[in-house]
Amino acid sequence: MNIESLRDYCLSKPGAEETMPFGPDTLVYKVNNKIFLLVGLDSADLRFNVKCDPDKAIELRDEYACVLPGFHMNKKHWNTVVVDGSVSNALLKEWIDHSYTLVAR
Repeated sequence: MNIESLRDYCLSKPGAEETMPFGPDTLVYKVNNKIFLLVGLDSADLRFNVKCDPDKAIELRDEYACVLPGFHMNKKHWNTVVVDGSVSNALLKEWIDHSYTLVAR
């Protein structure tokens, strides 16, 4: 996954919108005016923050080295995912879907 495919996938979600409320270096994806994904544009590697069920967040961090506590976010509810090739695009999309579903409710 690269930044373009990440952007396309986020915008393919019903009601999703792209904003830049934190400045030109951070893309923010919202549904129902709530954030479900943030991605920095100034990092050397692709990484994004997604909302996550608190119990699942801990499980994912324990199982996958590319999943970290949410950078600059509430670490109970947010994970940072480093796109380093260690997990499939399908799994990355599953985590994005989970975040979207939590926020869209």
